[in-house]
Amino acid sequence: MTATTETAALDMPAREAMEFDVVIVGAGPAGLATAIRLKEQAQAKGLDISVVVLEKGSEVGAHILSGAVIDPIGLDMLVPNWRAQGLPLTTQVTDDRFYYLGPAGRIRLPNLLFPPLLSNHGNYVGSLGAVCRWLGEKATELGVEIYPGFAASEVLYDAHGAVVGVATGDMGIGRDGKPGDRFTRGMEIRGKYTIIGEGVRGSLAKQLIRTYELDANSEPQKFGLGMKELWEVKPGNHRAGLVQHMLGWPLDDRTGGGSFLYHYGDNLVAIGYVVHLNYENPYLSPYEEFQRFKTNDLVRPTLEGGKRIAYGARAITEGGWQSIPKLVFPGGALVGCSAGFVNVPRIKGSHNAILSGIHAADALVDALSHGRAHDRLDAYETAVRNGPIAKDLRRVRNAKPLLSRFGTRLGTILSGAEMWLNTIIPGVGLGFTLKHKKPDYAALKPAAGFKPIAYPKPDGVLTFDRLTSVSFSATNHEEDQPAHLKVANMAEEVATELGVFAGPSNRYCPAGVYEWVDDAGAGRKRLQINAQNCVHCKTCDIKDPCQNITWTVPEGSGGPNYPGM
Repeated sequence: MTATTETAALDMPAREAMEFDVVIVGAGPAGLATAIRLKEQAQAKGLDISVVVLEKGSEVGAHILSGAVIDPIGLDMLVPNWRAQGLPLTTQVTDDRFYYLGPAGRIRLPNLLFPPLLSNHGNYVGSLGAVCRWLGEKATELGVEIYPGFAASEVLYDAHGAVVGVATGDMGIGRDGKPGDRFTRGMEIRGKYTIIGEGVRGSLAKQLIRTYELDANSEPQKFGLGMKELWEVKPGNHRAGLVQHMLGWPLDDRTGGGSFLYHYGDNLVAIGYVVHLNYENPYLSPYEEFQRFKTNDLVRPTLEGGKRIAYGARAITEGGWQSIPKLVFPGGALVGCSAGFVNVPRIKGSHNAILSGIHAADALVDALSHGRAHDRLDAYETAVRNGPIAKDLRRVRNAKPLLSRFGTRLGTILSGAEMWLNTIIPGVGLGFTLKHKKPDYAALKPAAGFKPIAYPKPDGVLTFDRLTSVSFSATNHEEDQPAHLKVANMAEEVATELGVFAGPSNRYCPAGVYEWVDDAGAGRKRLQINAQNCVHCKTCDIKDPCQNITWTVPEGSGGPNYPGM
């Protein structure tokens, strides 16, 4: 639908428009890297290129959530002297440990068994949100316009089907869908090229992939749900630079996932838990598994006497090399996690996100210097498919399929063996690429084949309920606005999501957004959506077995405000 048609249909005033050379959606590492590289290359070539970055969070970094152990390869290419410029990333990995957990113990896996590419020595531990805030300041110094609190809600197309920009959402729409007293029309942000760096399962990227069939020749994207808490621990429990990764308990061997503890900064420990979203049991609650994990004897002593200072959750792309869609479309491109550049065995993606932004910027400078607009940036696609991102992802391309097929224990051994083969004969490995077979929502099985899981009650000291955790994410949405979580067919949700799968939305959501409650007087259950709790993880959009739930952007600046995640 064009902007003009939409305006007429809703009988609203026309939107104001702003024109730029390049419009970037998302102030994450990929979007900011695109902006910085673009301005620097333009200045070096004597070009005047206008760049704008739209960020749905209240500030740059507000919606950024990552572990994070950061491979500096991307930063080294983007800002070669970043170590001397005050970037808040100073803790280097000094001790790298791997464990397999059981319900009553643990086994430390020797580092010598792991392929060199899994080593974290030379990497840095810190807050990716803080890194993005620093990159945002650098982009602003170069003349990039950054607009936080502006959620891009609509793609704009020209008469030939090319993308010509985006529109931000209207402000002040009431819960009833009608303009309220503070109503303000959204704006059209138009550009010669539009770069989408929204992060995982972004609403515009999802639309563009469908519109242009960008995934026609790729495997289904796979996802995990990552949850993280930031703790300030007792000085005696802190070891700056210690990185611990764990597999196993409390998940069973058929349910994929992993966990981490990262020590950095002033007595800070990031504790995280990832559950692969191709799990089968509808009674499983990733959030509750995370809380159980913290009671393990390897984890509990580190946190005892400390205090939790932040919580958050978000989906992670896990499909890898074979799930990367076509990256370019008429008028723009996908960068970062909108495309899916996470290296699953390494648990890292920010380095590839930055590299993708660099490649996109180089293609943009070349296109704009030749007077082009609204066409395909094929040079960007070529750079990704043949450059360092490809090298990083191709050598681990079979890790996720092997875990899915053979479970955590055997899958880890087999994927490790292939990574060793890739070390000995670079780029070869097994010599073929395994498929993912099906999307994550299709992996869920009917509840009749499982028993409900009795999770322990939280103690409020080490383990917590979801609503308490949401309060540590500083999540806020305007109360009087339409829910940004759209259910296309509520009757099907009742019949299938509840009737067949026992209402897993009540368990897979890490923020207590979905509740199946008694419908007073009707004698049945209804789905209650507490949209104000949403931390924008996108799990519902991914895991809903009916594929009825669509995550859309809320009113500008709504969502979490992560302080140091």
